[in-house]
Amino acid sequence: MATGPVFEEYEPATDCGCAGCALQRRAAAARTLPPRLGGHPAAHGARRALVLATAAGVVLSAGAAGAATPAGHVAGPVRADDLASPAPGTPQGRPGPLGGAGSARPLTADAPPAPRTTTRREIIARAKTWVAAKVPYAMEEYWSDGYRQDCSGYVSMAWDLGGNEWTGSLSAYGTPIARDELEPGDILLFHNPADPAKGSHVTIFGGWTNGAHSQYMAYEQTPPATRKKPTPLAYWSHSDQYTAYRYNGLTDESGGGSPEAFPGAAAFGPGADNAHVTRLGDMLVARGGGRFYAQGPGPVWSDADRRATRAFQRAQGWKGAHADGLPGPDTWRRLVQGAGRSIPPTTAGDGPRAVPAFPGRGYFKPGQSNAHVERLGEQLVRKGYGRHYASGPGRRWTEADRRNVEAFQRAQGWRGGVADGYPGPDTWRRLFS
Repeated sequence: MATGPVFEEYEPATDCGCAGCALQRRAAAARTLPPRLGGHPAAHGARRALVLATAAGVVLSAGAAGAATPAGHVAGPVRADDLASPAPGTPQGRPGPLGGAGSARPLTADAPPAPRTTTRREIIARAKTWVAAKVPYAMEEYWSDGYRQDCSGYVSMAWDLGGNEWTGSLSAYGTPIARDELEPGDILLFHNPADPAKGSHVTIFGGWTNGAHSQYMAYEQTPPATRKKPTPLAYWSHSDQYTAYRYNGLTDESGGGSPEAFPGAAAFGPGADNAHVTRLGDMLVARGGGRFYAQGPGPVWSDADRRATRAFQRAQGWKGAHADGLPGPDTWRRLVQGAGRSIPPTTAGDGPRAVPAFPGRGYFKPGQSNAHVERLGEQLVRKGYGRHYASGPGRRWTEADRRNVEAFQRAQGWRGGVADGYPGPDTWRRLFS
C-alpha cells in the first residue's frame, strides 16, 4: 500500500559544530527569547519544531538500513570555528545578581555601583579560565563562579563586576576610547537597542595580531563554548557599530604598572580633601584649565575642580556620564602622560571670555610704574596668586609682583627660565583667560 509523506521532528545535536546544526541552534534560541529582549511575541512560549519531509513513496522494507540525512545537516566532524561566517547567535539574559538568584534588574539601571579595582593582567587571566574550561554558551545558565554563560556574563566575570550585566548596561562601567588606543582587557561592544537579540555582542580585546591593527585576539563567549580567536577589527558583522570601552576600575592603565597610578574614584568628589585633588588641579591648570580656579588648586575638592575636569573630558570628545567632572582612570592617565587634547581657551557653557592684549614685556620690570602692572596684580589676586603682597597690588613693579607671577607660572608646570616671574604673552593669556 502506498504511504503518504513521513514527517519527523528534528532537533539539531547540541554537540555538533556543523553549519546546519549551528544555524538551527541559533535560530531556536532567538525564537524562544522573551519579547522584552527582542523575541517575537507570537513565537514566545511556543515550541517551534523543524519539520523535515522525506520523499513520498518511501519503500519500507526490512532491508532498509540507516537514517536519511536531515536537510541542512552536513555530515562529518566540522568544528564551529571552521564556519565561513562566525557571526554570533548570542541571545542574552537580563542584568541580575550572581548565580541567577532573585529577580532580574530593570534593563535601565539608575546608576551602576562603584567599580571594583582590577588590573589588565587580572582581566585577561579571568578570561582565560573560561577558555580553558570551554564553558558552554547558555543565556539562562550560570557557571560555578556565578556568572551567566553568555557574552555579557563573560565580560561581567572578566571585569569582576558584582553581578551579571548585559550589552545594554556594560558601557556604564567603562569609558569610550578610540580603537587605536585599545589595550588588553578593554572591550568591543555592540548593543542593538531596537532588537537586542539580533547582533548584540561583546568581546574582550586580547591584543593585536598584526602590524596593521586590522585584526586582534578576541576572547568571547559564543556558541558552542568560550573561545580565543583572531578576529577582524571590530567583528565579523556590524563591525562599524562596535564601540571600544575601557573599564573604569583599572589600576594599571599601561598593563605593566603606571608611574603614577590612578588613586581611585573615592579620592575625588564632594568632601574629598587630599593631595590627589591638588595634583589633579595642577595638571588641569597645566592643560588650560586655570580659568576655572579663582584661588588656585588645593587639597579640598571644589566646584572649580569639577568644572575643569569636565572641560578636559569634553575636550576629549566625551559626553554624558563620561564627562561628569569626576576623574576616572582614563582622565587621570591622559593628564599624567600629557596625552589627549588640552582644554580650549573657551568651553561651551562657560561663556565667552575676552582676553586683553598683552602690552609687552617692557612694562613689567624693576622701576616701571603703570596701569598694566596694577591690572596684572589684581588678576593674580583673583586667581589666588597674591600671597606675596603685603598691602595689595599697585602700579609700581615690585618683588612681590615677580614672586606671585612665578608662583602662577610654576602652577602651569613650567620650570627654569620659563618660570622667572616676568610675564610673557602665554603667561598673560592664561592668567586672563
